[in-house]
Amino acid sequence: MSWRAARAAGLAGLAGPLSCGGGLPLLHPARVLPQGEVQAAGGFSGTIATGSMGSAIRGAADEAAASAGSVPTDTTFARGALVAASVAPGLAPYVGARVGIGFESEGGLAYTGRAARVDVRHAFTLSDRWTLSVGVGGSGALYDHTSGQVLPNVALNDLTGWGADVPVLLGYSSEGDLYSLWFGPRAGWEHVTIQLATSEPGSTPLGAPPIPLAATRFWGGAVLGAAVGFRHVHVAVELDASYANVTGSYGGTSAQVAGVTLAPASALWWHF
Repeated sequence: MSWRAARAAGLAGLAGPLSCGGGLPLLHPARVLPQGEVQAAGGFSGTIATGSMGSAIRGAADEAAASAGSVPTDTTFARGALVAASVAPGLAPYVGARVGIGFESEGGLAYTGRAARVDVRHAFTLSDRWTLSVGVGGSGALYDHTSGQVLPNVALNDLTGWGADVPVLLGYSSEGDLYSLWFGPRAGWEHVTIQLATSEPGSTPLGAPPIPLAATRFWGGAVLGAAVGFRHVHVAVELDASYANVTGSYGGTSAQVAGVTLAPASALWWHF
């Protein structure tokens, strides 16, 4: 095994802490902000590929390590490549902002190291303490030239894509909003690609072109979150657990992988 191949296997085994992946957490309670009130947030989000998802990446890393510098494009490596690109296991910073827009509604914008999400939602007041909210979000996977490769020959810095999700939250807020809890189902879809990108039409790219990849992910699961604080500052934590099915192709090889992913997140809120 060459030093480079061994290093690639090690990076894949530590994909969580080393790669710039991260999920797109909600990190907001069921209750919406009053009209004109703004909330800013900063923290971290992560995605953990468990079970068959994690096995797919480890299998691809082992195959890459044994290939002695060649480029594997068989089904085993393709499954790992789809997980690396679509599920994006890793840890990333999280920044976001939300604003109350009136009519018991709210809008938000969030960014992690891999993607940005914009959403709107409407709340239904069930009692003084309980709220039900229904939202819809759209997301875009962005070029990130700071990302390392989870797997060799999977150019995540050339990844783009788009998606949508629908969260439904039931939440409790204490008197004075000292603490809040929220939980509920969330489901979504995302399509990402890696393909040759040049700065000018007809220009020749420098270096070897990326191996093409296309992945479509359908997922559904549940969100559980909590926040505690006083006046204008709160600390929030959230866990999103979902079952995902990813289909697509890598280098012309079709593959499919399904399994459970976990997306923990935490952030500090500022209200003003």
